[in-house]
Amino acid sequence: MRARYPDHEGFVEQDGLKIAYEVYGDGERTVVFPPVDPIVHSRVWKAQIPYLSRFARVVAIDPRGNGRSDRSTDPEMFRDEKFMTDTIAVMDAVGVEKALLVAICSSSWWSLLVASRHPDRVLGVASLATYVPMLVPPHPHRAAARWDEHLDTDEGWAKDNKFYWQHDYRGYTEFFFGELLPEAHSTKQWEDAVGWAAESEPEVQIAAGEAGQCVSTAAEVEAVLRAITCPVLTIHGEDDRCQPMQRSMTVAELTRGRSVVLAGAGHIPSARHPVLVNRLLHDFLDEVAPPPPEQRSLRMQTTATREPRALFLSSPIGLGHARRDLAIARSLRSLRPDVRIDWLGGCRSPTAARARPR
Repeated sequence: MRARYPDHEGFVEQDGLKIAYEVYGDGERTVVFPPVDPIVHSRVWKAQIPYLSRFARVVAIDPRGNGRSDRSTDPEMFRDEKFMTDTIAVMDAVGVEKALLVAICSSSWWSLLVASRHPDRVLGVASLATYVPMLVPPHPHRAAARWDEHLDTDEGWAKDNKFYWQHDYRGYTEFFFGELLPEAHSTKQWEDAVGWAAESEPEVQIAAGEAGQCVSTAAEVEAVLRAITCPVLTIHGEDDRCQPMQRSMTVAELTRGRSVVLAGAGHIPSARHPVLVNRLLHDFLDEVAPPPPEQRSLRMQTTATREPRALFLSSPIGLGHARRDLAIARSLRSLRPDVRIDWLGGCRSPTAARARPR
């Protein structure tokens, strides 16, 4: 079940691979979620898409290697420029002239490349948990990891190793997303991320991990960032164990953008703090693409005019439980005949299902 289903789905073909995308909503403004790191896919934005699609057309792209996009075990298929050209190809296919790009981690770098090399296509870049190569050293625990060596331990970040992935990819993803979601009560987000990672294969992820980059020196990276002319917003959690916060700060400085630091947040604030992130993204969208006149004035209902509603979260395991829930609903209806009752949950009793008060 989704809070918002796409209005249109499609594919573009790039390098012989099908790159999947989804389109939500419509309007004069467009928000594009470029391909994320292929260990997950575009559902990582499931808390942003329904909200932002109220105000703009939203385009979400699955990365090559996960989701509905095709897989590859060729490292050349995962080079930086491939994700950049995939983004432009989808924008062309959907008819998007310019868009706000919203990215996280690796896709931040790919989005910044799009903004630098295709400035006429980008209204702005919002970058969460920013990754850019070479400018800022990684966290010490990540720098100590040995990607292509046979190790005599698999404790902690030693799991970030291609030989470990080959025999326990699931073990790596469980550890990895546990580190990325350090906030309490992150079980659902952790389960989602581990599940999305399971939709790909370790051979695909190893290929992505061994892909080359389109830059070879820190000076080249800095030149890419200084060439960006559109507004840039970086958002970074203080407890990000994947990307050092200084990477976001450096990007904001070199692009003449601004940065927001989220106290107590980990690597995926879009999942653990969606309301806060959504408000930041909405405000940034209004900044780079002011809303049309009809969206600038709102009529909002108060409790005096709003229809009385109740949401029943019902999960009966037998007819007795169903009758209990129905009795509660009928009692409420007797007190407030005008109340609208919505039901969320499965009802295994056909009799009870037919008897639900509306």
